[in-house]
Amino acid sequence: QVVNYAPFTLLPSAVPRALFEQAYADFNLLVDAISQNKEFLEQTLASTIKVDDFTARLFRIHTQVLEEGLAQSVFLGINRSDYMFDCGVGGTPALKQIEINTIAASFGGLTSRTAAVHGRVLKVLGKPEEASRLLTNNPSKGLAWGIAKAWELYGAPGAVVMFLVEEVQRNIFDQRCVENELWNRVGAAGGRVIRKRIRDVFEKGSLDDARRLYMEGQEVAVVYYREGYVPKNYDQQNWEARLLLERSRAVKCPDIATQLAGTKKVQQELSRPGTLERLLPGQAEAVARIRATFAGLYSLDMGEEGDKVAAAAIADPERFVLKPQREGGGNNLYGEELRQVLEKIRDSPERTSYILMDKIKPQPSMNYLLRAHSPLQVSECISELGIFGVYVRQGQELVMNRAAGHLLRTKATEHADGGVAAGVAVLDTPYLV
Repeated sequence: QVVNYAPFTLLPSAVPRALFEQAYADFNLLVDAISQNKEFLEQTLASTIKVDDFTARLFRIHTQVLEEGLAQSVFLGINRSDYMFDCGVGGTPALKQIEINTIAASFGGLTSRTAAVHGRVLKVLGKPEEASRLLTNNPSKGLAWGIAKAWELYGAPGAVVMFLVEEVQRNIFDQRCVENELWNRVGAAGGRVIRKRIRDVFEKGSLDDARRLYMEGQEVAVVYYREGYVPKNYDQQNWEARLLLERSRAVKCPDIATQLAGTKKVQQELSRPGTLERLLPGQAEAVARIRATFAGLYSLDMGEEGDKVAAAAIADPERFVLKPQREGGGNNLYGEELRQVLEKIRDSPERTSYILMDKIKPQPSMNYLLRAHSPLQVSECISELGIFGVYVRQGQELVMNRAAGHLLRTKATEHADGGVAAGVAVLDTPYLV
């Protein structure tokens, strides 16, 4: 095993202050509302689950658990809403949402350290005043607060928090930052943190008559997923383990309905007129703030509307991005590749497993990207801003709802898609202008 430093920019990147503040729109309320709306999820994902096996299997577990009756009464959401700064129309930058991540939203830990790195660099360059303007940012503390609150409300002081992690964990230090914050909170009250794979749950997990979850004899209060968001995380045994977890009383972060709320198809449906108003009745201000960040999103469902959208994208692929229902970066299609895929599936129901989105055109800036074993050179870069949100609901009462900090990731313009974990983007700090 090899340890490398996390990749980062040499200098912080300029971000317009007004857009940064606008990014703190409250997506927690929306995600929570979607997760509780069975009919909305059913209608929205109806076409997708016919052609996308992964989403279909998640949905089947969701349905089965609801039919049985939820054992879980405390709900924890940790999400990250990602944005870019679009200069496409008239050159004035506008904030546009790329996606919302509702499972395993990462880099809350490492980004909590990044501002200190950039502050040091600016001081070395003789810029102490600029260094003092960098915002303090500690998402790992906010994420740990949410997990600790859910653990406390679960109400079993000796129970553990279980991080579900992959076999080979390249991003372990990011998780450890959150875990260390958590030990400070639950450890003092008698709780513990354990790290397991989904496979361990299949082999050693069990439910008692009250559907309390046990791992090797220890009651589990909170399950925090840092895997389970891509098909390769599952074989038949892992699907069985996922069902066991969902049937349990333990607080899942996320529960399966919240994972489904983060699908691209849901994102596309939210952009339809009237949808936000239905999900957030009587909250006109929140609706306006959220809608202002939406980019153009288009359905590829079978029928006349989908046919027109597919034809427009094939005719002018540079205007669009083709997105499958996948998390984790590196999945989107652009340009000639987008055209080829759409031409192949334009008359097939397979196209309904994708959505189409307007391509965002940010203004590039120059920076140095520091990566292990890579030459140091100035690159033309674009950035993506993520805002972490944490909420805890007990029954119908929202006990906690807060923004937990931000994440700025920057990549060279030659890369169309991919985040830090995908080896393309690097960690950055916003310098507000």
